[in-house]
Amino acid sequence: MKHTFFLAVGISFLCACGERRQPVDMTGKASAGKESHYEIGAVTAKPLASYVKLPGQLKPFEEVNMYARVNGFVKEVLTDRGGTVKKGQVLVTLEAPELESQLQAATSKYVQAQENAVASKDKYRRLKEAAAEEGAVAPLEIDNALSRMKADEAVVLAEKSNVESMRNISSYLSITAPFNGMIVQRNVSAGALVGPGSKSNDQPMLVLQHLEKLRLEVYIPEAYVDKVDLKRPVTFVYNAMPGKENTATISRSANALGSLRSEAVEIDINNRDLELKPGMYAEVKIPLLSASKSLLIPNNAIVRSTERQYVIKVEDGKARLVNIQEGLRTKDSTEVFGALQAGDEILLHATDEIAEGAEVK
Repeated sequence: MKHTFFLAVGISFLCACGERRQPVDMTGKASAGKESHYEIGAVTAKPLASYVKLPGQLKPFEEVNMYARVNGFVKEVLTDRGGTVKKGQVLVTLEAPELESQLQAATSKYVQAQENAVASKDKYRRLKEAAAEEGAVAPLEIDNALSRMKADEAVVLAEKSNVESMRNISSYLSITAPFNGMIVQRNVSAGALVGPGSKSNDQPMLVLQHLEKLRLEVYIPEAYVDKVDLKRPVTFVYNAMPGKENTATISRSANALGSLRSEAVEIDINNRDLELKPGMYAEVKIPLLSASKSLLIPNNAIVRSTERQYVIKVEDGKARLVNIQEGLRTKDSTEVFGALQAGDEILLHATDEIAEGAEVK
């Protein structure tokens, strides 16, 4: 019985040794024959929002830096910072003794020219009367007298213009307000030497702003320029007055892009109570055309690097890197601008390890 047991165990051992077992792969790696598969999404086009939020800044409706038009000394400053002035009101008076001397000299020359013209005219008249007697006056003498009279009359006109010019220059010694407003800056005092501003760093004597009406200036990015609805009212909230929403309409647009690739639009703001101040910021909701649609892609499709941001578009099974610019962003989607169209296939969860032209399956 024992011999039979040991014989069975020996046969079982030999059979086990004769089997060929394959090692189990515990790494979880795919076999070499398998290919990687990518998750693919699509570009969609639909209205993202009925408005876009942009920052705006209040500017005075009119503003002027006031300089002296002639060189002179400040005689008196008749207003100060914060002062309310009316159009035509004298703000600063200057004194320039050399201008007064030049005006007196011009006046003297004008009077002298008048006297010469009167004498020439009288001489011509007398020669004309004497010429009534035949042979008393030579015709050449009469012609010379006529020429002299006309020349003296021309000198009178020239000297008269010179006097008027000097009087106009003398009027520059009084600086007046070109419009109703408030003085927001004063940089001179009595006795200061002033002159026409010729350098960029020359400070104006006074800065005058019209504050009863303001401009709310908003810059529209290039991507939204053709989508703004100029007919619908805009709403805005001043940062200094949170919770108070205001409504107005766009008054004017620049119709041109500035250096920042954006178009300036302005909204006229009534400020008769002077509650608002130039320089205040506001958050403005600019209405968009209802028919305008945006290109949207999933947030995880954007690849960002230090040099650019792009998506990987799938064309004929190959990767194509397309540069984009981001617009508005929602929880799941991002508005993009670039060489994309609705329906284009793009890679989701893409990385910068995928090169241009790589096979994508």
